[in-house]
Amino acid sequence: MMSELLSPRLLAKLEQLQLATRRPMVGGLIGDHRSPHFGSSLDFSDYRPYHPGDDIRRLDINAYARLDRLMLKLFEAENDLVVRLLIDTSASMEGSKLQRAKELAAAIGFVALTNRDVVTLHSFPETTPGPRILGRNGVPSLFKRLNELVSSGDTRLVEAVMRLLAVSSGPSITVVISDLLTPEWESALRRIPTNRGELVVVHVLEPNDVRPELSGDLQLVDKETGAVIDISATPEANAEYEAMVNAWVDQLGGQIRRVGAGYVQVSTTDDLETVVLGSLLKAGSLQ
Repeated sequence: MMSELLSPRLLAKLEQLQLATRRPMVGGLIGDHRSPHFGSSLDFSDYRPYHPGDDIRRLDINAYARLDRLMLKLFEAENDLVVRLLIDTSASMEGSKLQRAKELAAAIGFVALTNRDVVTLHSFPETTPGPRILGRNGVPSLFKRLNELVSSGDTRLVEAVMRLLAVSSGPSITVVISDLLTPEWESALRRIPTNRGELVVVHVLEPNDVRPELSGDLQLVDKETGAVIDISATPEANAEYEAMVNAWVDQLGGQIRRVGAGYVQVSTTDDLETVVLGSLLKAGSLQ
C-alpha cells in the first residue's frame, strides 16, 4: 500500500526529517521535537535514532553500548502535537491534483508518525474525519485512508475549517492541501491560526490551471457547480488569463504568509521528491 504513494527511496529520506514548529513544545512526545524543555518526570515511551540537532541529554548510553548506535529516549506526557491533514477532495481536484495531494499528505503524515506525533485526516466536502493515528504502526492505516479518497462535490472550505476548529486538539499543525479554487479561501484560512496552532497551506495546481491550452469558440463547464460560460480562446485572451492567475497566486501566497501561515505552491508535474525535500524544507514545513 505504501509503494502506491511514496517510493521506498523517498520513505528512507523522510525518516531523517521531522515537522517544523516555531512554538516551544512542552509535553507530548517531546523527544521528537527540538525543544528547550526537558523533564525527567515524564514516562519513558520508546527509542529512535539520534538526528543532528536533537537534545543530547536524552541519548541512551546503555543502548549505545549494546547496539553501537546513538539512540534517543522518547517520553510520553499528557499532550501530543497533533498534525491535522485537511485535504480538498472537491470535483476540481479530480485526477492528478488529488493524487498529488494524497502523496504530499502521505509524506507529511509519515514524517509525523515516525516521530510519534498524532495525525488526524480530514477531507472536504466529506464530513466524517478519520480516527487519531499514532506511531509508525499507524502508517499503513493512514496510507490506506488516503488511497480511498475520491473527488466529488464543491469546495466548502469555510464549512470544513469550522468543523475542524470545533474539535479541540491542543498544540497542532494544520496542513491544508487544496487548489483553493473557491472565493471562500481567504475567509476560511484566516480562521485557522490560533495561539496554540500553526497552519501550512500547500497549493496544488495543474499546468492547465495556469496556462490552459485552448483555442476557438468554446463552452466551459464548472466541474463543481455545472455552470456554463461561452468564451473565445484567442492567444491574447489566453495571455490575459495567465497573467490574472499569476497575480491571484501572488496575492494568495502573500495574504497567507501575512496571517502567519506557511505557503507552498506545487504543480502536479513537479517531481515529488523535489517538492518534499526541496519546497517543503525551504518553506520551513519540514526540518
